[in-house]
Amino acid sequence: MKMNKFSLNLLIVFCAIIIPKKIKALLTSNVGVIPTMKFEAMYQFGDSLSDTGNLVLEPNGRDVNFARLPYGTTYFHRATGRCSDGLLMVDFFDCRRRMQKSLVIMGEIGGNDYNFAFFHGQTVQEVYALVPQVIHSIKNAILEVVKLGAKNIVVPGNFPIGCVPIYLVQFRTNDASKYDELHCLKEYNDFSKYHNQLLNEAIQQVQVQYPSVAIAYADSYSALTWLLRHAPSLGFEKANPEKACCAEGHNPYNYDTGRACGSPGVPVCPDPTKRVNWDGIHMTQQGNKYVAIWLLRHFIPKLLRHPLHL
Repeated sequence: MKMNKFSLNLLIVFCAIIIPKKIKALLTSNVGVIPTMKFEAMYQFGDSLSDTGNLVLEPNGRDVNFARLPYGTTYFHRATGRCSDGLLMVDFFDCRRRMQKSLVIMGEIGGNDYNFAFFHGQTVQEVYALVPQVIHSIKNAILEVVKLGAKNIVVPGNFPIGCVPIYLVQFRTNDASKYDELHCLKEYNDFSKYHNQLLNEAIQQVQVQYPSVAIAYADSYSALTWLLRHAPSLGFEKANPEKACCAEGHNPYNYDTGRACGSPGVPVCPDPTKRVNWDGIHMTQQGNKYVAIWLLRHFIPKLLRHPLHL
């Protein structure tokens, strides 16, 4: 689909809907100094990992589970359309204090393409064939926003999907060799690494083509693996940090597609701040916070090193 200025404006993240001082307090508590840049506006393209409430405004979005409590219970105390108990990663970028020029965040493009393929019976080898097509689409999207005048672009990679409860349950196995030291599925994490490798190559190609544009890769894969590895020291539960908070499943990850968060009778864990994962697919506010911190510390310096900001 061709993107134009009208659709770009529709996808703007309106920073005024959040409360900067409260978010700043959440973001900076016990994490040290975080690098900053100033922008006038931020444009976020993405899916349920970054949607701050657009889908639920559509007629076909009013009946989705995340249009009602317990989604939003931690921060807003009401459902806002965010797929979490509270804030998303994009909220922690603290718009009013950090944005005084335009920053474009491309979103985790491709994740839903892969999810659809995996959960409809395609093998890992078959889904590998989709990756070049997905990367081509991402590259075209980057080129489109560059042509629209974007000068600062952040392109996130894919998360380690083998660490996400929905994958851990759907593709669980008794073969211990299939899991890594974090008890994530190695085969699916290797797939994410392959996507991210090709994405990095595409970003470099665009950067060479447009040297006056600052383009930074946001390593979501490393951010989440860092969080899972350090979860106990960051205040999360020591046992099984991948376990979902808002779900009900008779397995170590507390997830069942037939008992999704927001469905009648599905319980919520006593303290969402102790869990990384919220509903088996998306992170809790606390998980989003620490991933946002990691990303800010890594992609902001990349942008600052570009000649555009020297």
